[in-house]
Amino acid sequence: MSDRLSGIAVFVQAVEAGSFARTAERMHLSRSAVAKSIARLEERLGVRLFHRTTRSQSLTDEGQAYYERCLRALDELESGEAAVNAGRSVPSGRVRLSMPVLFGRRCVAPVLVRLAKRYPALELTTSFTDRVVDLVDEGVDLVIRSGPLLDSSGIVARRLGMQETCLCAAPAYLARRGMPRSIVDLASHSAILYGRSSRDVQMKMRDEEGKLRDVVIPYQLRFDDLEAIAEAALDGAGLARLPRWSIAEHLAQGRLVPVLEEFSQVSFDMHLMWLASRHVPQRLRVVIDELMASVPPLLTKT
Repeated sequence: MSDRLSGIAVFVQAVEAGSFARTAERMHLSRSAVAKSIARLEERLGVRLFHRTTRSQSLTDEGQAYYERCLRALDELESGEAAVNAGRSVPSGRVRLSMPVLFGRRCVAPVLVRLAKRYPALELTTSFTDRVVDLVDEGVDLVIRSGPLLDSSGIVARRLGMQETCLCAAPAYLARRGMPRSIVDLASHSAILYGRSSRDVQMKMRDEEGKLRDVVIPYQLRFDDLEAIAEAALDGAGLARLPRWSIAEHLAQGRLVPVLEEFSQVSFDMHLMWLASRHVPQRLRVVIDELMASVPPLLTKT
């Protein structure tokens, strides 16, 4: 019976993941183990469940019918387990997360530390990176992304809040170069830009009508790390656009001064994202709930 249930679980994951390779990643199995499990299931049933080529796989008619019945059966099993374990189960297992570097270090890491103390059986593996991470290909359970959502099919996205940015500079820089009074004035200033590629970087600004447009500001420094940009701005190296929550203390104490606020205030949505599934494991649910409760207030810090 256990072999049968194992084979059914692998089959359902193979359908939902879209490939044996992704199924193997999700279930921490080898690709050959997944293929053998499906083959044994097909042999026992006496039918072919998948049309398979070197590039794709799709369900046969028999596979589709069997998949729908398996879903109902697994739902019943999960409901039974949830009823038995309600009130006494403890979150356990690994949750893999990926998030922007500065936001992750400053805002999310402390939340995860508290969560780890609360649930000793929980293992939280976190990657700090500003690049866009693929949930499926890279085997990540949860990601936090800033900016517009791209293709989100098969993905659940919950909005954490809005990340407001601020164009700012140190008083020493403004004393040396003057306070810009218009977007045109920026042409005679120097920016500290964020960017990872070799192409020219433009800064989003709002025009007199409130519409976003790209503005080119001369620059000497460009970093792919927001903390390095903040340090350079504090040192008087130029104008910098930074998340307002990250420099709230510097603004309050006058170490950084807002510049052209009516034109430079641009906000980006922050989302917590994970793969859509019929059942969200308890270990994942407690992390999602904690992040949704703890992180949004940090984005409103001014």
